[in-house]
Amino acid sequence: MEEWLTRSAVSQGRAIERGALCPLALTEAYLDKIHAHPLASRIYSVVTEKRALLEAVTARSRARAGLRRGPLDGVALSWKDLFDSAGTATEAGSKLLTGRMPLRDAQVLRVARQAGSICLGKTHLSEFAYSGLGLNPMTATPPCVNDAGAVPGGSSSGAAASVAFGMAALGVGSDTGGSVRIPAAWNDLVGLKTTHGRLSLEGVVPLARRFDTVGPLARSVEDCAAFLAMLEGRVAPDLRGATLAGRHFLVLDGAPFEDIRREPAQAFEEAASRLSRAGAKLTRSKLPVVENVLALSAIIYTPEAWAEWRALIETQPDVMFPPILARFRAGAAHSAADYIAAWNSLTEFRVRYLSQVAGYDAVILPTAPNLPPNAARLAADEEYYTTENLLTLRNTRIANMLGLCALTLPTNTPSAGISFMAAPMAEDRLLRLGAAAEPVLRG
Repeated sequence: MEEWLTRSAVSQGRAIERGALCPLALTEAYLDKIHAHPLASRIYSVVTEKRALLEAVTARSRARAGLRRGPLDGVALSWKDLFDSAGTATEAGSKLLTGRMPLRDAQVLRVARQAGSICLGKTHLSEFAYSGLGLNPMTATPPCVNDAGAVPGGSSSGAAASVAFGMAALGVGSDTGGSVRIPAAWNDLVGLKTTHGRLSLEGVVPLARRFDTVGPLARSVEDCAAFLAMLEGRVAPDLRGATLAGRHFLVLDGAPFEDIRREPAQAFEEAASRLSRAGAKLTRSKLPVVENVLALSAIIYTPEAWAEWRALIETQPDVMFPPILARFRAGAAHSAADYIAAWNSLTEFRVRYLSQVAGYDAVILPTAPNLPPNAARLAADEEYYTTENLLTLRNTRIANMLGLCALTLPTNTPSAGISFMAAPMAEDRLLRLGAAAEPVLRG
């Protein structure tokens, strides 16, 4: 059974379908591993064992009766601890929300449950999901699969670790500025940032409501496609026969490569060469509109987050990690006029960007310009924490600001991902491109 714990979610589902794998035995194996693993308490904030076993028993009954509800029926998922789950603490990685107990599941969790998936529990994250690093000295910092002394990426840090360490088939996270893609990249997983508004945010603890999105961290592009289809109640796109031949990608020069570290830069160039050898045409270009958009991000993000949480934060600011507290409070520095003007400009820039990339199948760039930093140094040096966090999120933030969907895939370099960005609501097309690129990039 141990070998199944690191297989893709869809492959588990296929085995359940043909009677080769029992959902209950699989769930019990995941729970046994979680209980025995020395790092599990840094990954899971809560393990919902009773719920998982009950859901697994009913999934087994459906499988035996030939009544499975979809490809992920009987497959065990982890959920970032900002998705409400009935009767289970949902605290968003913050001591300010200690004891917060929702009465019902978030909408996406309800849909996933109805589709037959199994909820193993809730995973740790950065405080209020407001960091790309994954360091959380106030609750727990999950491990990075490639470096025991490094942070795992955030804010969906535990979601990534749960999959990377074989304690869930798929992790459900959120992405406001890169919070699915960074931990996916740093733990050699596939991560999908969905278009804002495509999946329900009902029952999801917010950070910046105009940017928050729900997305999977998984072992394969196929898993991401199955997850999105499950939450939308439809059949997943057919990824068979996907090819790179004749595809045209824009390599986004300029800002994504500023101050990039040697390893991710080399990993990206090797990945780009592999795509080219597989038949894709690559064009490199710098788009000034991207620099314009990035310049607006602080004016927009920090006021959104501060407006959401300022009243609660100021009741007990001392229970927050100082760099996170400082980031929230920075939102108070921007006037309403500046915020509105920034949004007006961003709306125009979004239209301009889409017109400039309309002739390409996707825009590609390094997922992160750095590798996972050392956790101890980040905790001890606030200035280093701040500069590394901003650098970490710079490339991923482009897709959030522009309202795009985006997909990160692993390269042959550990903790170095390559991202593909496409137009809003173009996830199915993006997933087919990812399915074509996936075997090419992994060799």
